Amino acid sequence: MKKTRFYLIFTFMMINYQLIFSQNNGNILYRTITSSDIKVGAERTERYYPFLKGKRIAIVANQTAMIGKVHLVDSLIKAGFDIKKVFAPEHGFRGDAEAGQQIENYTDKKTGIPVISLYGKDYKPHATDLNDVDVVIYDIQDVGVRFYTYTATMQYVMEACAENKKTFIVLDRPNPNGFYVDGPVMENELKSFIGLNPVPIVHGLTVAEYALMINGEGWLKNGVKCDLKYIPVDNYNHTYYYILPVKPSPNLPNMKAVYLYPSLGLFEGTILSVGRGTDKPFQVVGHPDLKSGTYSFTPKSVPEAKNPPLIGQKCYGYDLSDFAELFIKNYKQVYLFWIMGAYENMPLKEKFFNTAFDKLAGNTTLKKQIMDGAKEEVIKKSWQQGLDSYKKMRKKYLLYPDFE
Repeated sequence: MKKTRFYLIFTFMMINYQLIFSQNNGNILYRTITSSDIKVGAERTERYYPFLKGKRIAIVANQTAMIGKVHLVDSLIKAGFDIKKVFAPEHGFRGDAEAGQQIENYTDKKTGIPVISLYGKDYKPHATDLNDVDVVIYDIQDVGVRFYTYTATMQYVMEACAENKKTFIVLDRPNPNGFYVDGPVMENELKSFIGLNPVPIVHGLTVAEYALMINGEGWLKNGVKCDLKYIPVDNYNHTYYYILPVKPSPNLPNMKAVYLYPSLGLFEGTILSVGRGTDKPFQVVGHPDLKSGTYSFTPKSVPEAKNPPLIGQKCYGYDLSDFAELFIKNYKQVYLFWIMGAYENMPLKEKFFNTAFDKLAGNTTLKKQIMDGAKEEVIKKSWQQGLDSYKKMRKKYLLYPDFE
């Protein structure tokens, strides 16, 4: 089979990526850290226990809300605090629901605590959900990408707390993609649950910093202000590569997927598969008609993706897993090469994009630019004005030393 331009460029870059980004970014030293190098907000109990004494508490959390090997909910119950309920985001309280799966209210078997779904018929707590609550704690590990829905859940809970005069406490955690900012800034006309605010695809904020921005910029409904408190991470800054101790959601199983997610997430707005239903979700891309690929996979039903796109069909494409940590982590930008190359090499181009693409991109321009064959540098230049404005705004809400 004749090798396409897409294949040739891909192969060249895979051979040379270790050389291209082997140097430090200017004088900034980036280093890798783990949970043993820092103290996340949840671990700093001396900072937030005083706010909880005598209070009725609700918790917004999933499987990532860990203090070492103990879940935050279990820790607070053991400490004698009055936990009234848990609010569950996408993927559920225990993090075992697949993407997009609606979650119903239920009682947690382990603790007997009611779990109220914020990813079913409601995204926002009702006033009645907060009647027996004084304080709401938010502790969820985010990955720093606009279309990852945990920050949207946070915003709706903040709004409900503001409207019902409840205190909202964020227990902060590092952002594993918090060492750069990139991508088009979302246009307000495309607001949805996968993008509520005018921020770029990679926003470079921890959840506490993001909450401060939401409050400070008046993004809550009718400009209401939330009684916001936060517990920062000790010994963290935005030049660190943070290795997650727990996978943040079922289809981001490792750091390779986390680093690729900002770029490969755009493929969710196309007919290609990103490997849901395989052992490498968000680490491979492919389609049955992309015959030039160097790798093949067949999505199947698995607990993390019961009915994945292109289920049962052999897809041809690329395994990007090694590329992730050895290139993308150092590239520090949204990488458009794959989606541009896939569009160029796919037949039936009129079916390539689906209705979700513009919401994922945050604008209607990127799709048109790809279809028109615009060069990557031209596309990225079109983002620059919005990014410059966003970066100025972002600086007002930083809690940690920055990469710039």
